[in-house]
Amino acid sequence: MGQARVTSSGEDPRVTELRTAVSRLRRELAGHPAEFPDRGIAEDELAALDAMAVTGVPEIPRLRRSLLLIAGAVGSVSALASALRGVRVAVDLFGEPPRR
Repeated sequence: MGQARVTSSGEDPRVTELRTAVSRLRRELAGHPAEFPDRGIAEDELAALDAMAVTGVPEIPRLRRSLLLIAGAVGSVSALASALRGVRVAVDLFGEPPRR
């Protein structure tokens, strides 16, 4: 594989996209009035994704695990579907985890 591109700020554009998508979903989740049982799980995993993005290059298996947990937690809330899709697209930018 080639090297990751870097923006003028020195940040990998995939990381920038992930941080943007996570931020959007966090805002939309915070503004969503309905409570649902797994909301805390979604909030925790979004915080974990943000923390991974801040460090630079996140671990792909961990990204995918967090995405699955978030999707399971908020997947039935149609108002969050677009923002959730954005997070999925951002995670997909990192590619597939290595095969064992």
